[in-house]
Amino acid sequence: MSALADVNDQTFEAEVIQASLPVLVDFWAPWCGPCRQLMPIVEQLATEHGDKIKFVKINIDENPQTARQQNVVSVPTLNVFKDGQLVKAIVGARPKPMLVAELSEYLT
Repeated sequence: MSALADVNDQTFEAEVIQASLPVLVDFWAPWCGPCRQLMPIVEQLATEHGDKIKFVKINIDENPQTARQQNVVSVPTLNVFKDGQLVKAIVGARPKPMLVAELSEYLT
């Protein structure tokens, strides 16, 4: 079972924008090699830090409306939302230590 909840065009508003915790959204696609490399790292972070920040993923092929609304033009893209606002965007795959450093203010 995945530590990342799936969201879609219909649930994005409720699960991300209206969330009480900060939310990291992993915008991905099944054909994207870097997305497949990054997913286990994001899953580990979700397991380790899920009490401080909510982790979700959204398949951009199946949910183009949300990807378009959030101006996602490249995958993988990790967007962090806090109080309904985009506060950080990370485009491209990263090794876990680098990703932890970039997200440190939300993980502690």
